[in-house]
Parts: sequence; C-alpha cells; structure tokens
Amino acid sequence: MSVSDAYGFRDVHQSVIHFMRKTISIIFGLLFVLFAAVQYNDPDPEVWVPIYGLAAIACFMAYGGVGRWWFFVGMAIMYVVAATYQWPPVFEGFLFSEVGMRSMNIEMAREAGGLAICAVIMGVLAVLVRQPIRR
Repeated sequence: MSVSDAYGFRDVHQSVIHFMRKTISIIFGLLFVLFAAVQYNDPDPEVWVPIYGLAAIACFMAYGGVGRWWFFVGMAIMYVVAATYQWPPVFEGFLFSEVGMRSMNIEMAREAGGLAICAVIMGVLAVLVRQPIRR
C-alpha cells in the first residue's frame, strides 16, 4: 500500500476527476444545445446545428460514462481541423457587441471560435474520461 492510498488521496483524486467530468460535461452539453438552438437565424443552420449537436451528444456521452477517450480525441482533432479551415483570411476580430454580420471575416472568426471551443472541451473530456474511476 502506498502512502497516497493510506491517507485516501487516491480516493479524493478520483472523486475530483469524477466531479469535474460530470460538471464540465453537463454544463457544456447544455451550452452546446443552446448554441445549436440559436443557429436558426444563421444563413446555413443545416451546417451549424449538427456541429453543435454532435458536441452536445459527446458531452452527454461523457456525462454517462459511455464514450472512450479516443472518441473524444477524434472529435477534438475534427474540430481543430474545421476551426483551422474556417479561420478568416484577414482577422478583423469577433465584435461581440454587434449581433449582425458586419463582414464575412468577422462571421468566419466567430464560427472558427465556436469550433475551437468545441475542440478544447473535447480535449478536456478526453483527459477526464481517460482517468479510471474506481467504484
């Protein structure tokens, strides 16, 4: 028995990992559902609703403990590639103070930012799901 087992640190670590996985996955799962819902007025909702919908489903899979770490890594890679492809030729900022689309570069930057958020969360979930949880 190691010192960490004797003092219960391993159990505390497992509890923290479990809590983080559950919390992050439910918060971002609901957030991605919201992201998908507000795409109704986008010029191409048939593209963006499934993108955010898949991210939400992946988060709910992590919440339920269904997904494997490599699935989330694959999702993260997919979102990174998409964000890189979507990045505007000239970055003009995100301009969150404006609801409308002032230029195509701002719209592309917003879309790339949303994809980057998906990529980061999928990466975090891959790490959290990789940690085994003792029951």
